[in-house]
Amino acid sequence: VRLQVQNVEKPLYRGTFHCFQSIIKQESAFGLYKGIGSPMMGLTFINALVFGVQGNTLRALGEDTPLNQFLAGSAAGAIQCVICCPMELAKTRMQLQGTGEYKLKTKNYKNSLDCLIKIYRKEGLRGINRGMVSTFIRETPSFGFYFLTYDCMTRYLGCEAEDSYVIPKLLFSGGMSGIVSWLSTYPMDVIKSRLQADGVGGVTQYNGILDCFRKSYHEEGWRVFTRGLTSTLLRAFPVNAATFATVTVFLMYMKSEDDLSKCEPGPVIQQPSSL
Repeated sequence: VRLQVQNVEKPLYRGTFHCFQSIIKQESAFGLYKGIGSPMMGLTFINALVFGVQGNTLRALGEDTPLNQFLAGSAAGAIQCVICCPMELAKTRMQLQGTGEYKLKTKNYKNSLDCLIKIYRKEGLRGINRGMVSTFIRETPSFGFYFLTYDCMTRYLGCEAEDSYVIPKLLFSGGMSGIVSWLSTYPMDVIKSRLQADGVGGVTQYNGILDCFRKSYHEEGWRVFTRGLTSTLLRAFPVNAATFATVTVFLMYMKSEDDLSKCEPGPVIQQPSSL
């Protein structure tokens, strides 16, 4: 977020590593965790919603094909925007608060919830949902590629329950799924961050998505749409590796427990772990 929204004329950070160093030096290690309350409150519900909607949509479509994997993932991505957009708005505002200050001189927001409450009181529901359209445009195809990539990777690597290397394979598949999903729509994430950060300093720069796109490109060129990509990908691999592997192993375990509870004669046949 810091890299995506910084002023091109007076940049604070030269890149990912310099940004990381500067935050620790200027704001202490706690500066790296600004806005953590919002993801911790929202991600549990988002992941539950995403995997639930994706699984039920795939069953409703009837056939497990690459196209249906993409469609089911896209449906999940679209629906979770209702939670994702306000969550990321609070996260963005909290992360930008007190930039470069070791001790906050002025504290607009006490925490993520206080941030959302104050935005709502000032701007209403429209303020809470600032960046909703850009979030929807980003998340819908992104989650489609997310689940499609995971399905293709697990099939290609042969992720079966009895495989002794199934966990590393699942971790790798999940990590690559996260990278592909972010690469597919990253420019829109830059636009979303800029729209949600707009007005923080009291000055509004953009009138909408197209205006933000046009002004950003005109002032900084095409490279603006890759701002912060390195840090995003460094985060995406371990986060999504852990997420997908955990969900898959849990579902495999629950299925094996269900099979055993039926007490049917003969060996329990494990199903492929692909979602």
